[in-house]
Amino acid sequence: MEIKLTYTTPDRDVVHTIQKALDCHPVVAGLLADKGIRTADEARFFLNPDYSRLIDPFALKDMDKAVERIHRAVCNKEKILIFGDFDADGVTATAMLHQFLSLVEADLSWYVPHRTKEGYSLQLSHIEMAVSMDVDLIITVDCGISSHEAVQAAALEDIEVIITDHHEPDTIIPKAFAVINPKQSDCNACLEYLAGVGVAFYLIMGLRKVFRDNGVWKQYPEPKLSEYLDLFTIGTIGDMVPLVKDNRTLCVAGMKRIRMGLRPALVSMARTSRVDIGKLDSDDVSFKIVPRLNAAGRISHARICVSHLTCSSPAQTETTAALLDELNSKRRLIEKEIVEDIERRIANDPSLLENRLILLWDSTWEVSVLGIAASRLARKHGCPVILLNSKDSIAKGSCRSINQINIYEVLSEIRGLLETFGGHTMAAGLSVKQENLALLKPALSEILASVCTERDFQSAQRIDAVIEISDITPELVSQIDQLRPFGTGNPEPVFLMENMWVVSSIILGGCHRKMTLKGQSGEQQVEALHFNVSDTTMLPEFFPKLMVKLKADRYKQNRVQVIVQDM
Repeated sequence: MEIKLTYTTPDRDVVHTIQKALDCHPVVAGLLADKGIRTADEARFFLNPDYSRLIDPFALKDMDKAVERIHRAVCNKEKILIFGDFDADGVTATAMLHQFLSLVEADLSWYVPHRTKEGYSLQLSHIEMAVSMDVDLIITVDCGISSHEAVQAAALEDIEVIITDHHEPDTIIPKAFAVINPKQSDCNACLEYLAGVGVAFYLIMGLRKVFRDNGVWKQYPEPKLSEYLDLFTIGTIGDMVPLVKDNRTLCVAGMKRIRMGLRPALVSMARTSRVDIGKLDSDDVSFKIVPRLNAAGRISHARICVSHLTCSSPAQTETTAALLDELNSKRRLIEKEIVEDIERRIANDPSLLENRLILLWDSTWEVSVLGIAASRLARKHGCPVILLNSKDSIAKGSCRSINQINIYEVLSEIRGLLETFGGHTMAAGLSVKQENLALLKPALSEILASVCTERDFQSAQRIDAVIEISDITPELVSQIDQLRPFGTGNPEPVFLMENMWVVSSIILGGCHRKMTLKGQSGEQQVEALHFNVSDTTMLPEFFPKLMVKLKADRYKQNRVQVIVQDM
């Protein structure tokens, strides 16, 4: 699929002001200006953020009610149940809140449902469980915003519920004791970019203050908020929410916390991922740590992760990290088989790509990995993808979208055909009766045709700057690294090199091409790596345009890695 290149055009005066004030590379000044940064003060804060500009947690709707109720529960030794979700966001949020409330010796337990046997969020069966446990207060993390029936059932049993969530709320909010969700229409905190673990962190901020005001920390040592930022960062990056504003501030501090190696679980996971914990970066979080946490919920049970993240025994975390590594390998194999099955179907029947939507189901597909399979297919084919397991009378599955096509809003238009649905702009889950499966694609295709234009399906890549070989220096890469952590809302810069000739190249590992490149003048050369080349029999010797990312070589000091991107 052809990629349309778009070029950033930052204001030259702003670039000059930033470059002069920070004495930085003009490319980096341009990157900062393109993020909307206009002054030297803003640029300095972006590069070295601190807690001084964090939004007050009590700006979140219902925060005051929630923390007062939790404080009362702690003082009265009421039984508190933390109810989480089974992805990286949910397990880090569960572990974080449990770690905090354990400090004040709360009568505490936690629960994460089984992904396939129980499904997502707080349900009626969980209220029955809470009754059997004599629970007085349920606190949800990363879920609950759609749990109307469960909240009503809890009220009938005199169990109060505090919902903390970040998923899209419906027009009607569950009648819980308190609902903390920055996406509520009447919440003016301007924190809608938080992940579930972010909402839980702000709850901890509020609780810490209320505990201080009420003398709780005279009895117990008051914790530093930084102690929870490693979990905040893992969950925030893992849920792919925008790494902007408070999220960026806290993730910058969280990455430093992770690299200190203070949490045995993360040290062990870094070791099994073959990453130096002291050099771990946001890419490692995204592609090494988070997939292993998610694999537990997909292949086994996510409770493994909560126990792992809160474990203080290095020997035990080594054992669990090895298990998570094994589960992740199984997940990759299952995902690969599903994707290959779908690609064969598309090759045999290209009409499956009609209407810019892939919608397929199968009774043998593992429902827990359909989301990541859908992501892979959406990236390749440039259209929304919906995959479902149709083994039972109610088919369950996942959706992934592209280019900000809001799949949640699209699904809301056909809610009459669905049993349940929920999620975000780019990702959602759904369930549908077997007899309605054949009706989904026509209905969704009609909606997509009415709300989307050709531009919405055009695969585009933003070019942050055009560079020469002479620009590629360790100094430039070091300054680019100050823009980390990269992710949604703060993507890693992509550069364009023009008219590059291949001086020499070799294939490594069967599919990776290592090249020596030279420019038009031929005076300078640079090494470049192109991973996972699709066809090693047709290798170009000249690139009129070459997209690259620049990284510091982890194994050789003062050396830059030029990573070629697929065009």
